[in-house]
Amino acid sequence: MTSSYSGGGSANECVEVAHTADGGRAVRDSKDHAAGTQFHGPAEWAAFVAALKGGRFGR
Repeated sequence: MTSSYSGGGSANECVEVAHTADGGRAVRDSKDHAAGTQFHGPAEWAAFVAALKGGRFGR
């Protein structure tokens, strides 16, 4: 899945997130595929999402 919002203008920062077979996620920079892909297991991804929802990351 590619983000439908990238900030507009010259700020084209997007990531692609895909489901993995084990329920985790694979994440990569949509503008720089050569940089590689990060793989996150289900528990790690759930903790990340919970932290986002809980406001642990500032804007």
